[in-house]
Amino acid sequence: MSRRTFLKAGVALTAAQTLGFGASNAFAASDAVRIGVLNPSTGTYAELGKNQTRGAQMAAAEINAAGGVMNRPLELIVTDTSSKTGLAVSKAHQLVRQNGVHFLQGTVSSAVSEAIEQASKGMDTLFVDSGGHATPVTGKYCTWNTFRVCTTTYMLAAGIADTLMKKYGKRWYFLTPNYAFGLTEQAAFESILKANGGTVLGAALAPLGTTDFSSYLIQAQAARPDCLIILQAGDDLVHALTQINQFGLQHKFGVAGGMMELEVLKALPRAARVGAWSFEWWWNQPNTPHVKRFVDGYRKRYGSNEYPTARSWFGYVATHAIAQAANEAKSLNSMKVARAMAGMTLPPQVALEPASLQFRTSDHQLMAGIYAGEVNAGGTYPDLFNVIKYEPGASIAQSAEQKGCQMTFPS
Repeated sequence: MSRRTFLKAGVALTAAQTLGFGASNAFAASDAVRIGVLNPSTGTYAELGKNQTRGAQMAAAEINAAGGVMNRPLELIVTDTSSKTGLAVSKAHQLVRQNGVHFLQGTVSSAVSEAIEQASKGMDTLFVDSGGHATPVTGKYCTWNTFRVCTTTYMLAAGIADTLMKKYGKRWYFLTPNYAFGLTEQAAFESILKANGGTVLGAALAPLGTTDFSSYLIQAQAARPDCLIILQAGDDLVHALTQINQFGLQHKFGVAGGMMELEVLKALPRAARVGAWSFEWWWNQPNTPHVKRFVDGYRKRYGSNEYPTARSWFGYVATHAIAQAANEAKSLNSMKVARAMAGMTLPPQVALEPASLQFRTSDHQLMAGIYAGEVNAGGTYPDLFNVIKYEPGASIAQSAEQKGCQMTFPS
């Protein structure tokens, strides 16, 4: 498919005037195109949510500096979900019904993503899932109005599984968050491991928000695995890896997982930074066009010691993608914008990956890649990860049919 024309767009956080829309512009703040941003600013995923919001805000500023969406200012209305499904759904309804947002984006927790997917469908409102990974969002639960930027849990597993089998062996035990994200990622790892003649020794299921992993780690040690596959994220992953280091378990078996993030590595003690993992986006890509510009712009905006993370990129891409599709559709009607986004290719200055990135028409999943590698244990922030290989999304993604997605638009 030929690359569609990309029209830059951006975000206003309060009024158009505050983001540089002065008297010379023909529109006022009341003309704003509004996106509701549903990210956690409290709870175990607060740091991840903060960076997703930062990425969205940076994109919004770029968009507005270039003239907005259809010559109208873009306004972000940001709200805290605390990664709680009931609260998130309530706030989604408030954003659409009371704040008059045209579109929704965000989420970190997969449970929240699944809940917003259904709620937004009921309101006929476009929803771009920035950071909730559970495969069913673009699989068996897929809807015409939902698109996803981050990879699926299957893609997270497929991007690193062969590396883990070669490096550690094929007898695995899992430490899994007991909700949609962890359960679907474990199922993906298990299917790949078993297909390659490996053995699942068991799994310890920990609630989201667990701070004491000692009982789960005792179970893992008793299983004597080749590798402990850790599927936590955010603060939960920080706690788990810190306690693994305190118990010295990284000297008894391999420690690895499906998703590592710069936020986690930054928060960990140096000795607890271990293992092989998947990253979904990496800031140091000297051979990928436009990445340096993005990194430099992010640091200028948020501070010289603040480097963009995968979460920053998720929010950045989601915001630019909505603006690009709305500009192409020349409409704020969610169905028209969704039809424009289906099959849409991101321009390289937004994609910021070696491969071309497109939202598949069949399931609305962005074909983002995986950066597989190992923690740089002796490194200093932000140089905390060594990329071994880049796996393009198309090489590790299941088809829509394999995931159970039957995409239909209302007639």
